[in-house]
Amino acid sequence: MTVSVFGRVHLGYVVIETEHFDDWRRFGTDAIGMHHDPVSRDLMRFRLDDQECRFLLRRGPAEDVVATGWHVDDHTAFEEIEARLRSHGVPAVRGSAEEAALRGVERLLRFPGPKGITQEIHTTPLASPDPLRMLASGWVTGDSGMGHIAITSARPTRLRGYFDTVFDARLTDYIDETISGVKLKIRFLRVNERHHSIAIAAVRGLPIDPVRTRVQHLNIQAASLDDVARSYQRVHELGFEMALSVGRHTNDKELSYYARTPSGFEWEVGWNPVVIDESTWQPTTHQGISDWGHTPVGQTIVDRLDQFRLAARSLTRREDTVPALSGAGVPDD
Repeated sequence: MTVSVFGRVHLGYVVIETEHFDDWRRFGTDAIGMHHDPVSRDLMRFRLDDQECRFLLRRGPAEDVVATGWHVDDHTAFEEIEARLRSHGVPAVRGSAEEAALRGVERLLRFPGPKGITQEIHTTPLASPDPLRMLASGWVTGDSGMGHIAITSARPTRLRGYFDTVFDARLTDYIDETISGVKLKIRFLRVNERHHSIAIAAVRGLPIDPVRTRVQHLNIQAASLDDVARSYQRVHELGFEMALSVGRHTNDKELSYYARTPSGFEWEVGWNPVVIDESTWQPTTHQGISDWGHTPVGQTIVDRLDQFRLAARSLTRREDTVPALSGAGVPDD
């Protein structure tokens, strides 16, 4: 009998591969306001709370997110997810003690994920004895996990199928948006009380992916509106690129801005999104991403042309959806 793991899974950490260590250190600590821990010449970590690691950065050429780590509440849920992988013939590899220690967790398991982003599950995140040293007053994590990850895809239904199969993800809502004449449909999936831990954006009617990186953006939730405003100011003052100005989303009502990271994908700092009440929530479709704000900053016609070129190139690449877990054969809508 299959046991649901919904509500027992939380976004725990993210692994990023980059060569821009100095820029990332400045971006993470001096601009966004997180706690920084140097590990070695080729490794560093950021903290948001007492957990040892929320972002692990390793030296490498990807300039992208390469893995997402999901905290699973208990061994029963961990073993249920592992059994699902094996029943679908998907290889799952135990992480070494050293790999688990770098992530600040116990009992690490990794397996293939959509778009080449390795998925990892773990139990018992470890708390650091060291006090936080950061510019922000705090970040919202806890039962909701630490934020969300947004992905663009030419196969959105298959990605939704993947996260449903593995984590019993539920559809929260949709957003329909038109940007520069291109119609987008965005699916928002939750695995706990957070409005969404995964967002999947797709171009309607065209099997293209207009984003170079595997993720479009990462989100973390600030403890106060003042933290959002101060970090927004620091991003500007330190010369980091802003992607979208401050605004409020139509569906989760989160007030946020988007900066561009040293690796090129975007980083959303938000505040006060709605919390889902499972007894009353019904999925709906919203028109437009934002009630107000979130206007592009500094985008030129050259930037738009580059995006069109990336989209055209994506037609020649096969997007990895992990067919065994994604319901391959189901048409995308």
